[in-house]
Amino acid sequence: MPQAPIDHPKPRITLKRVYDPVGPDDGVRVLVDRVWPRGVGRDKLKADQWLREVAPSDQLRTWFHHDPDKWEEFKARYTAELRAKPEITNLLLELARERGLTLLFAARDIQHNQAVALKEYLLFRANTDTKGEDDASDR
Repeated sequence: MPQAPIDHPKPRITLKRVYDPVGPDDGVRVLVDRVWPRGVGRDKLKADQWLREVAPSDQLRTWFHHDPDKWEEFKARYTAELRAKPEITNLLLELARERGLTLLFAARDIQHNQAVALKEYLLFRANTDTKGEDDASDR
């Protein structure tokens, strides 16, 4: 029998390029790129955490190469990678619910990048969570 969803606070997740200024409502700022962005010093970025483990695998990044025609397939493959990392996605959801979360990325394409896909996945998880379990396999 399926469990009823737990009543969690609504997560607050925003996206920003690493070149955007820090804002008062950013909450916890997490860099979600696998490699450190070019031309951005660690002191300038003001990231609270760098979670390269949540970034797409090198193989997936290379295959996608920010090609909008591959976007839907990229999201499906990245979702499969994220499902294998529930400890990281649970942490991000907890931060989003408790303090607000800003996912930082360097990509020029602000519509087709891993931060956009990650936010979509986290919001899906937030709407389907039962006792913190990942029910994304029903997707």
